[in-house]
Amino acid sequence: MRASAAVATALAPDGRTTLSRLASAPPLTLRQTGPHTVHLISTAAGPLGGDRLALDLDVAPRTTLNLGSVAATLVLPGEGTSELLVTARVGAGATLRFAPEPTVLAAGCDHRLLVRLTLEGDAAVLWREEIVFGRHGEPSGRCHARFDATRDGVPLLRQEFTVGDPELDASSAVYGAARCVGTTFVTAQVKEAAVAEGVAVLPLAAPGTLVSALAADAVQLRARLEWGERTAAPLLAAPW
Repeated sequence: MRASAAVATALAPDGRTTLSRLASAPPLTLRQTGPHTVHLISTAAGPLGGDRLALDLDVAPRTTLNLGSVAATLVLPGEGTSELLVTARVGAGATLRFAPEPTVLAAGCDHRLLVRLTLEGDAAVLWREEIVFGRHGEPSGRCHARFDATRDGVPLLRQEFTVGDPELDASSAVYGAARCVGTTFVTAQVKEAAVAEGVAVLPLAAPGTLVSALAADAVQLRARLEWGERTAAPLLAAPW
């Protein structure tokens, strides 16, 4: 399957954020759920092995976009590797909060998750990713995740990690007994690192903060990430 979806915002004359584009294709179906909030609604199974899915976000200067999902994404096995490419451009003075529900790696899947985030000027971003290692009682499928963020052409964060590699998963120095991993990138920068059980809040070299967490289940993972988000960027982490 080849499918793509897109969201674009525009600034109204009265200063409000409007949606200038909202395009969907199953399984990526988008619905506006608030003045500047959009949710992904799965309208087909997937991604399945071999699928190529793309989500494009264009946040105009001085506008706001909140993007979530109504349910977790279940990645299923099939013929070949599945891929989800998320491309986001955030204009000067704009705000993007990207926080979908977790991605669950069903046993036998082989998935690539690619994010390309471009920011201009004083754009503000909170970008959360959560991955669950398989459904209840089954081993994790495989996922290679890559996150690239730049501001005005200068790299902010380059990060890669793999889930579902037996040699890595078995190492106590990587995931240990955890069944979930998550990260949140925020453009606000903490003055110093903060560490609690299962979570670390680390300032980046360029203005920004990375929250990383491991957990036994998705509920615990979300709680740890939200603690880190509130520590790093209380305004960005505020409820939608």
